[in-house]
Amino acid sequence: LVAPRAATAFAPTFGRHRPAARSATEALYSSAADATTSYTPPTEQTEQNRLLEPSQVSRRVFADDKRPVILFDGVCNLCNGAVNTALDWDPKGKLRFSALQSDVGRSLLQANGREADDISSIVLVTETGAYIKSDAILRITEALTPFRLLPLKPAARLGQWIVPKILRDLIYDGVANNRYDLMGKRDECRFDADGEFDDRFV
Repeated sequence: LVAPRAATAFAPTFGRHRPAARSATEALYSSAADATTSYTPPTEQTEQNRLLEPSQVSRRVFADDKRPVILFDGVCNLCNGAVNTALDWDPKGKLRFSALQSDVGRSLLQANGREADDISSIVLVTETGAYIKSDAILRITEALTPFRLLPLKPAARLGQWIVPKILRDLIYDGVANNRYDLMGKRDECRFDADGEFDDRFV
């Protein structure tokens, strides 16, 4: 403990995104700092201030919603394709998502003992801790059901016991370290722009 709606051919047009704007996510920070202070565009100094109390941000993220949060590389096409797949294979909405590069993502990283700018691994954050690399992948897989009568939880549990962690992580690192070479990257982080998955993105 340390602390991907499917698209055709995983093209760079995966998902939806919106420009940085005030949202429920940003309210986590403004209300944490001062509930009576009006919102102002973020600056380098306010960004630093927002990251001063990551544990408080973490508490707010899980205060009324206990679903785990997947922290993914928001500019990685491979990662966004995986998010699309996860959205399709999680019809009950058991999982939430946030870009590693977002304010919430950075704070959740810090709250779980990682550097705020560490985008080297996918991270699954729960109310009590976080999982990285292959452990995160397998635990995410447990929540997915690609077909109505075919949940992936048994296969994920079996993988945890049969394949040694050191080998699982070695395979994960091989893909993660070359993800931009494999599928390229986009210019801005992914968000849910039209609200279809509004309750799934933090």
